[in-house]
Amino acid sequence: MGIRPLDGVRVLELGNYIAAPTAGRILGDFGAEVIKVERPGAGDELRNWRLYGGTTSMLFRTVNRSKKSITLDLRTEAGRRTVLALVRECDVLLENFRPGMLEKWGLGPEVLNEANPELVLTRISAYGQTGPLAARPGFAAVAEAVGGLRELVGDPDRPPVRVGVSIGDSIAGIYAAFGTVMALFQRERAGGAVPLEQRIIDVALNEAILSVMESLVPDYLAYGINRQRVGGRMEGIAPSNAYPCADGTSIIIGGNGDAIFQRYMGVIDRPDLAADPELQDNAGRWRNRERLDAAIGEWTVQRSRAEALAVLEQAGIPCGPIYTAADIVADEQYVARDMIQHFPVDVGEPEPKQVGFPGIVPVIGGKSLPISNVGPDLGEHTHEVLTRLGLTPAEIAEAAGLPAPPETAAGQAAGE
Repeated sequence: MGIRPLDGVRVLELGNYIAAPTAGRILGDFGAEVIKVERPGAGDELRNWRLYGGTTSMLFRTVNRSKKSITLDLRTEAGRRTVLALVRECDVLLENFRPGMLEKWGLGPEVLNEANPELVLTRISAYGQTGPLAARPGFAAVAEAVGGLRELVGDPDRPPVRVGVSIGDSIAGIYAAFGTVMALFQRERAGGAVPLEQRIIDVALNEAILSVMESLVPDYLAYGINRQRVGGRMEGIAPSNAYPCADGTSIIIGGNGDAIFQRYMGVIDRPDLAADPELQDNAGRWRNRERLDAAIGEWTVQRSRAEALAVLEQAGIPCGPIYTAADIVADEQYVARDMIQHFPVDVGEPEPKQVGFPGIVPVIGGKSLPISNVGPDLGEHTHEVLTRLGLTPAEIAEAAGLPAPPETAAGQAAGE
């Protein structure tokens, strides 16, 4: 697979669910060795989310690709001792427990720093490690609400809705990966001498959402504006929406640029709208958004998706289909950039099935880097990783919550 930017970096992931595992997945995609620690027996709860067949969900396989899985029982002294042994060999520790949990296990920042004075500690939590809400638990759904996103999603005459993916977790994971690489870069430039507080990357789910809310807060403080839900539109931008086609599909058209708008109205045979003085700038078009959307919808509903898109694309109007998973898999652009990569996976059928997984972003060298592996089976790499630490089979079994190896069990039965 060639040299990757993070080759040689070793990451210990103590995360569960989506946020910290997303950060680990990104680091692993670009070459880091990511060792994912899971609970004996059950593993990461994500293994059972949206599980339609087999023993491990495609969600887990996707979020935890490019990693190794080991089991450790962090409730035991042997498990915690093994974590510290791994920390001595790692560059990064990722975690997304409630603040204080690592400290409760005796694995707080000072202890970790004593084990490895160059370790980058990346922590993801609902509200961050400090402040009056730090100890409060919370999933991404709550963070998306508190961060301002939920209020803007949906139609104005209905309660707010959620987007169809765990966007809060994913955005926090991306920030965590970026923060981790930033800390590694600082450590490299400083020759390793970086104070502990600068090696702790503190990502809060609600702040990750707030950071992508554009001018939501400044608009309120500057103008007293509270942005409202506007359905498929974007506040203050028109015409830009989803429009129905004759074949029952819909397409997205963004015709809100001034010059684009003129061409756009020519395409739908509405020169009267192109010439209307009220519609010559975006502010006026927004005031007249209902009238514009009605005119555009009258045009699109008379054509199939393919017909409408062909005419719009020829005129240089930004537009695109609203894809399903089936559309994505068949799309020539995704195929050309290796953005769907196939692996044999157990899906609960007699034989493994070839399953496509999203490629690695960003692209380096013209197409996606190849995915090294999809999310591993629970504990698949326990013996490989812990043997590397010099642990005996009996020590591995004790730390990993596994049955004692036969020779140990036999010795115990004999009273040794």
